[in-house]
Amino acid sequence: MSAVAARDVWKYFGDYPALRGVSLDLPRGACLALLGRNGAGKTTFLRILAGLSEPSRGEVKLLGRGARHPGARARAGIVGHGIGIYDELTAAENLELFARLYGVRGPRDAARRWLARTGLNRVANSPAREFSRGMRQRLAVARAFLHEPEVLLLDEPFTALDDRAIALLQQLLREALAGGAAVVMSTHQLREALEMATNVALLVRGRLAFAGPRTAEMLADPAWLYRNYGDSA
Repeated sequence: MSAVAARDVWKYFGDYPALRGVSLDLPRGACLALLGRNGAGKTTFLRILAGLSEPSRGEVKLLGRGARHPGARARAGIVGHGIGIYDELTAAENLELFARLYGVRGPRDAARRWLARTGLNRVANSPAREFSRGMRQRLAVARAFLHEPEVLLLDEPFTALDDRAIALLQQLLREALAGGAAVVMSTHQLREALEMATNVALLVRGRLAFAGPRTAEMLADPAWLYRNYGDSA
């Protein structure tokens, strides 16, 4: 059984097809770098995988269940634009709330562990509205990982992170992959994504222009994929 499976996924906004027949499979323990230029459909596809949006046609499953099934959503961790950070709550309250929603044992202790892991323990009692963009991103990363998800869906996860935070996120992803989690990561930061990836998918104008293993050639020349497939859809 695939950890992530998409079958002929289409998404229309009015008459405009933002996604056009996207199909792919990702096994447990694999990391997919989801690439494409602005407007290619990456965020739309990730929102469908996360159960935050419904496809107009086609089907998406996480761990054998529909992406909107509560059992699938409870086993997924999501980092996206403005998802799941409550400005009036403190960092500790944000994480404790999500730990309780996910049924994590010892939610307060779990919140403290992840605040420390992501370097936010010194601002644990500060409201999230006071945070910089980078601090908010760290908090979003902590929220995504605190329940040990089996699928991680990350939309531009390196945005606003400094070098230390990028290295931490890469380490967290390696640990999750080693534990059998599947990762789908959309980003414009090609080198960081390709270093982590086992698989690559390139969206061009809503179509899947390329899907396959990440090769040494891609890693040596991150622009190779765009040169060879960037106008093929």
